[in-house]
Amino acid sequence: MRILVTGGCGFIGSHLIRELLAVKQVELLVNLDALTYSGNLANLAGVDDNRYIFIHGSINDEEVVGKAIEGNRIDCIVHLAAESHVDRSIDSVSEFVKTNVDGTRVLLEGAKKVADTGGEIFFVHVSTDEVYGSLGFDEPPFTEETPLKPRNPYAATKAASDMLVQSFVNTHGIKAIITRCSNNYGPNQHPEKLIPLMVNNAIEGKILPLYGDGKQIRDWIHVIDHCRGIVKSMFGLIDEKIESGGVINFGANNEITNLEIVRMIVASTGGSEDLIEFVTDRPGHDRRYAMGYDKALEKLGWFPEIEWERGIKQTIDWYSTNREWCENMLNNE
Repeated sequence: MRILVTGGCGFIGSHLIRELLAVKQVELLVNLDALTYSGNLANLAGVDDNRYIFIHGSINDEEVVGKAIEGNRIDCIVHLAAESHVDRSIDSVSEFVKTNVDGTRVLLEGAKKVADTGGEIFFVHVSTDEVYGSLGFDEPPFTEETPLKPRNPYAATKAASDMLVQSFVNTHGIKAIITRCSNNYGPNQHPEKLIPLMVNNAIEGKILPLYGDGKQIRDWIHVIDHCRGIVKSMFGLIDEKIESGGVINFGANNEITNLEIVRMIVASTGGSEDLIEFVTDRPGHDRRYAMGYDKALEKLGWFPEIEWERGIKQTIDWYSTNREWCENMLNNE
């Protein structure tokens, strides 16, 4: 297999590249990343494999994308490159539309060109649970049949890109799968996100800002479990275990409030709960996400393996001992 990963220098992408390089069927792995504020080559420190190539470029650049696909005879695109921070999408949505929607369009047209000339190419589109909207406290978890109801600009751009993928499947016969996942945690996540932000602030004795009452619920999954799911989805699409144009959800049965997570972090770092400060809630803040993964279990044999207690402890320890990495990421703005 000759694979193009977009956004491979980001949090999830860097872990996925390591997972893919452990797969012996992978003949070539090309990482296309624009190295915006959330992408960092340091996330791939130690990757030394003659099958791996890095290309510094944007998914919005049709020439760069075309050369990356055709010049390397790519037969599978795994698309992770995205603007993903909800707060930033509320402040300014234009970059989210450009990257998440039009960037996906460029990649799909690149795949279509290969298919039009008789080549076989597969497309794995990595999306988010946020496209489903918000759950009530007593509602069952999202399934692949849950209607899309995005409630913030970031989620709307991801829903639009999902629908664009499905339109290329239906109209042009592109072979593609969409994966949707609950909240990821683990090493190398940008310090603007909840867990690394709170670890850093707790260690430094800074305020721990929580939106609203802090009782928003998320289903947390370790990034390695998510990446295992992406790899299994890729092979599921290729082996026709999953229908082209279909969706696969990944979750972890691990619903926890933001306030509970911050209290765990405070206890683990020796910080003070007195630093927790409830701030004005984010506009349109979704109250609860939870992902069912029955389809992933049935079709792919996938299930989350990393227990929360072990995963969150290792994650907190990682940020606590990698202070320089965190500072460098913040200086990369």
